Amino acid sequence: MTKQRRVFSAEFKREAADLVLKQNYSFIEASRSLGIGESALRRWVGQLQQE
Repeated sequence: MTKQRRVFSAEFKREAADLVLKQNYSFIEASRSLGIGESALRRWVGQLQQE
């Protein structure tokens, strides 16, 4: 049985990244509170910083 890949909206990704960038959450704290992977959150933050 395969896991289905979750899809997140651009707004959710932006808000998740803002937890780290603007509200001083650590990557671990933010990812655990949102139920997402830490590596995904790091990627979203990196993408947001490049924009």
